[in-house]
Amino acid sequence: MSSSSAISRINTLNKHLTTSHFKNQGGETIKISPEVSEALSNGRAVVALESTIISHGMPYPQNLATAREVEEIIRDNGAVPATIAILDGTPCIGLTSKELKKLAILGTRARKTSRRDIAHLVATKGNGATTVSATMIFASMAGIHIFVTGGVGGVHRHGENTMDVSSDLTELGRTPVTVVSAGVKSILDIPRTLEYLETQGVCVAAYKTNEFPAFFTETSGCQAPCRVDTPEECARLIDANLQLDLKTGILLAVPIPKEHSTSGSLIESAIQRALKEAREKGITGNAETPFLLSRVNELTGGASLTSNIALVKNNARIGAQVAVSLAQLHTLVSKVRSQFDIFLPLNQAKPNQALSH
Repeated sequence: MSSSSAISRINTLNKHLTTSHFKNQGGETIKISPEVSEALSNGRAVVALESTIISHGMPYPQNLATAREVEEIIRDNGAVPATIAILDGTPCIGLTSKELKKLAILGTRARKTSRRDIAHLVATKGNGATTVSATMIFASMAGIHIFVTGGVGGVHRHGENTMDVSSDLTELGRTPVTVVSAGVKSILDIPRTLEYLETQGVCVAAYKTNEFPAFFTETSGCQAPCRVDTPEECARLIDANLQLDLKTGILLAVPIPKEHSTSGSLIESAIQRALKEAREKGITGNAETPFLLSRVNELTGGASLTSNIALVKNNARIGAQVAVSLAQLHTLVSKVRSQFDIFLPLNQAKPNQALSH
């Protein structure tokens, strides 16, 4: 690709982002909030947020209060939050206060939306709360590189028999967005999940630890493929992934804060009981995870939900810091490239022109 075509693509994206709506390559309208649009067009840090945690994670009004608190944490750390959902058939990137409340009140009446569900919801003008996979898709369309969630899906226990593998994993293998999570939920098969991510070519990095975290607990017994210790290191990793155009996402696994991990053994015991009940009741597919999380919360007297909220807020803080570092890095690199007239993709650069970050 020539430097002129690269500049053309950037200009086209900027034109889209200076308005509240743009059309993707398929011609469908995507709505971007004015706050997110302005931040993207000015090169500021933006953090995407899923909406399933709002609709299916907890009841109203606790879900609304939590969503607003998470957005505020991102703002307090220098970035702009972009909660993503489909409302009345329109994919929305960045919800207004009114839209956030609408989704919170809809609750489980909003469809839990992964990649497979997007086209149908748009065609039927339905309401959908985006999972990890759907949120990644819309974030990538808008040029948002960082996405914060609680935990990603994975290979379900006994997945070798059921073939129940979350679409989150395949999305990470084909969409260049970094997902900040507390690892993988311990209701899943963590070793097989990591093997599947390796097959998909996904870079998995643990934050300030050598061990992959297990959502409610800091450790899983699995070694993390690589480690990063600061937001700046994370930013350089993300930038390298983007510059090399690897077309894969990154999973940044952040351990739950220590003060909220002490109930891990209690929660693990409840998970085992909930898994047994799910098998006895024949609950499978995308109904299984909501059932398990709800049942575990009941069995632990609310301890698991408290831990869940705490880790999401912690992820939001770290995700925002990483997004700010990435925005600063891109601003610096853009200035250097402009100064030396080397605005070329890394794989098209002439010898000695590729920058080392």
